Amino acid sequence: MPSFEGNALVSFQGKTVDAGIARLFADPRAAGAMLYGPLNVEGSEQTRRLIDDLVEAAGRPLLAAVDQEGGQLIGAGPDTTHFAGNMALGAADSPELTERVAAAIGRELRALGFNINLAPVVDVATRPYNPSMGIRSFGEDPDLVARHGAAFVRGLQGEGVAASLKHFPGKGEASVDPHHEMPVLDLDMERLDRVEFAPFRAGIEAGARLLMVGHYGLPAVTGDRSLPTSVSAEVMGPLIRDRLGFQGLIVTDALDMGGFGDQRPDAPLGAGADLLLYGPAQAGALPVTPPAESPRLADLMEWLGGFADPDLSVVGCAEHAALARDLAERSITLVRDDPGLLPIRPGAGARILAVMPQPKDLTPADTSSSVRPALAEAIRRHHPETTEMVVSFDPGEDEIAHAADLARGHDLVLIGTLDATAAQARLVQTVIATGTPTVAIAMRTPYDLASYPEATTYVCSYGILPPSVEALAAALFGSPMPGRLPVAVPGLYPVGHSVDRS
Repeated sequence: MPSFEGNALVSFQGKTVDAGIARLFADPRAAGAMLYGPLNVEGSEQTRRLIDDLVEAAGRPLLAAVDQEGGQLIGAGPDTTHFAGNMALGAADSPELTERVAAAIGRELRALGFNINLAPVVDVATRPYNPSMGIRSFGEDPDLVARHGAAFVRGLQGEGVAASLKHFPGKGEASVDPHHEMPVLDLDMERLDRVEFAPFRAGIEAGARLLMVGHYGLPAVTGDRSLPTSVSAEVMGPLIRDRLGFQGLIVTDALDMGGFGDQRPDAPLGAGADLLLYGPAQAGALPVTPPAESPRLADLMEWLGGFADPDLSVVGCAEHAALARDLAERSITLVRDDPGLLPIRPGAGARILAVMPQPKDLTPADTSSSVRPALAEAIRRHHPETTEMVVSFDPGEDEIAHAADLARGHDLVLIGTLDATAAQARLVQTVIATGTPTVAIAMRTPYDLASYPEATTYVCSYGILPPSVEALAAALFGSPMPGRLPVAVPGLYPVGHSVDRS
C-alpha cells in the first residue's frame, strides 16, 4: 500500500486497551478509532470503558466511529436498541419518524462514547439483486432516499454524533460486492446527477459532517475504469468539493476491502481525503509521517466538544424500545392477498406451521448471523398451536421434503425467506404445492416474490430483528399493515404498492 501523509481512523482487535493498542493511539497519526461489534464490543459499560481508555492512552480527544445503521448492521453491540434499517424507514416513509429514530441512535452512541456514526447509507437501490445492498438503502426513488437521508443526518447530529453520508458515489448499480472486488459504475454524468448524487446533495444541505468515498470505478469522472474513486483527485476535488459543495471531512471506506486491494499501487492514496479508514490488520501501514494541521478536523473536534454525553441508562431504554416498535409496525407491508388469508382467524384446534431460514451474514457489512430466528415464537403469542421449523439458509432436499410433510399436517403455513436463494424458492414452491394455505414473508428485501410468484399471499417485514418480527406477527393476526413498497418487485409490483386491508 502506498504511504500517505494524513489522518487515520484505526481499527483493531480487542475489547480492552493493552500496551500495544495504547501505543497505537498515542501515535499522532491516529486521529481516532473505528470499532466493530464482533472485534471490540461486548456491552455498554465495556464499550464506554474501552473508548475512555483509548482517549486516555492518546492523551488527546479522539474520534470514535461505528457502523450503527440499524437493520442488518448493528455495530454498537447487543445492548443498543435494535431499530429496523433504512428500507423499513423507507416503507414507513415518514421523515419525521426517521429523524426521531436517528436521534435515538445518536443519544445511545454518544452515551457509549462514540462521536461518529458511519451512516446514513444514501445509496439508491436501483439494482434489485445488488449483492451488497440488502436492506441498507431507503429505497429506489432518489427523492425518497434524499428526504430520509437528510432527516437521518439531522437526527444524529442534533445529538452530537457526526453523520457520514455513504457510499459515494452511490453503489446502487454495483454488480459485485466492493468488500471482495471493485465494482465499475458505467453511468454518465446526467444519470449520476439525477439519481446517485441527489441524496448526497440533500445530506450535504442538511449539514452532514462527513462523507465516505467508496472503492468504485467511475470512468465518467476519472476516465479510468481501474482507478478507485477513493484515490481519485478528480473525485475528491472537482466533484465532491466543487460540484457538490461539500466542505466537511472526506473519509475513505475501509482500505482492507477487496475493492481497494492493490489495484493501483502508483495512485496517491487519499488524494484529498481527510481520513483514511484502516482495517485491523493494517496498523503497521499507517501514514509514514504525522499529518499536517487539519482545519476541517479541528472544526469537527470543536463541534463535537459542544455536546454533553448522556448517561448509559439511555442505551436500550424503554422510550427507544417503544420507538423501535413504532417503526416496525409502520413498515410492515401487505403486497398480495388474493385468497384473503389475512388476517389470520384460526379456529379452535387449528395448527400453524412457521418456517424460517437460519440467518447468516450475506456481506461483511451484516450482523444478521447474531439474530436468533424467532418467527414461530412471535406467532405463538397469538396462536399457541404453532409448530416451528428452522431450515438451513440454503435448505437441502431432505429439509424441503420434511417441510412439505409437515405442511400437509397443518392448517396454515407461514414461511419466511431471506433474500430468497434458489433453494429457499424451491422450499416455498414445494410447500405451496401441498395445497395447504400458505403466507410467504420476505423477511429481508421485497424482491423475493419474483423468485416464487406462485405465492398468493405475500408480506414484507424488512428485517428479522425482534421488533420487526413481533410487528409482523401482530399484523398477520389483524394489526394494520401501513407500509408501502420502497422498491419495485421486478415484473410484478411498482414502488409504492400495497394492499389496503381497511
